[in-house]
Amino acid sequence: MEFRHLVSFLAIADEVHFGRAARRLNLTQPSLSQHLARLEREVGVQLVARNSREVRLTPAGHAFRGEAKKILELKRRTLEITRDTAAGRAGKINIGFNLPAGHRILPPTLAHMHTSHPGVVPRLWERRTGPQIKSLLSGELDVGFIFGLPPTSSLHSKEVLRVRILAVVGEHHEWAARAQVPFGDLERQPCLLFHRTQCPALYDTISRAADRAGIKLRVVAEVDDPGASALLVTTRPVVGFASQERALGIAGARAVPLVDPVPTIPVHVVWRPPRTRLVETLLDSLEHAEADLEREQQTTEAKSDQSAAARRSNFSMMAP
Repeated sequence: MEFRHLVSFLAIADEVHFGRAARRLNLTQPSLSQHLARLEREVGVQLVARNSREVRLTPAGHAFRGEAKKILELKRRTLEITRDTAAGRAGKINIGFNLPAGHRILPPTLAHMHTSHPGVVPRLWERRTGPQIKSLLSGELDVGFIFGLPPTSSLHSKEVLRVRILAVVGEHHEWAARAQVPFGDLERQPCLLFHRTQCPALYDTISRAADRAGIKLRVVAEVDDPGASALLVTTRPVVGFASQERALGIAGARAVPLVDPVPTIPVHVVWRPPRTRLVETLLDSLEHAEADLEREQQTTEAKSDQSAAARRSNFSMMAP
């Protein structure tokens, strides 16, 4: 069944006149009649009845008219979705992320993408770095937000955030009320870590900080599940490690800043080359979100400076 035959039939159905329908489609009447005849042969029933005085749809033609409209609308919508997807204006994009990106990067990025490209639907998965890398390489994920650089040149990346790593203890731990703790003090504490394959960059950041502090961590367990880690930290006298976003989400735990040195780690957005249009759409939205956040921060700092200047001015006026 050819789409042009459906178009010709619908023109006849709308105009109820072969001459007007032919002019509407810029066809000759013989060509229009041929389209109708071929369509009726394929369908196997008469769709249009005509004589020297009138043109009318048969009962079958009336039924066929509604279905033909649905077919052409489906064709139009299919082409639109396909072209929009190819241009990065529509489609589904699979995004992996860690908690810092989920709190600080993705909300403004996804909000901007929804405004500029409402046809793009994000599918989101929170995962550690190792599983994200595996999913990116297999094609399960289109984009990831991970700690550190990707471990392979098969993936491209860009740094979007730097995160401070904190010690996490239960509310009854001896460090629970401390404002900060020198990293070297960890030498006397049992520590909870995870297997390096789960997040190599975070694992190495903690290990390098221990080397700089001149200590060796006393790791009593390696637990990969974040929920299990949180449960152990809050019920046993052990020290865990987490970003501020992760630490603040653990009920019954306290986040304690580490100093001398201060362990920090970058968050990278990662994708497989070559970049698809949908990935470019997300990265463009990420850039716009970063610019908006930077302007917002500059405005906040400017207002803070103005308030401080006003306070100094008021104080100088009050001084004798």
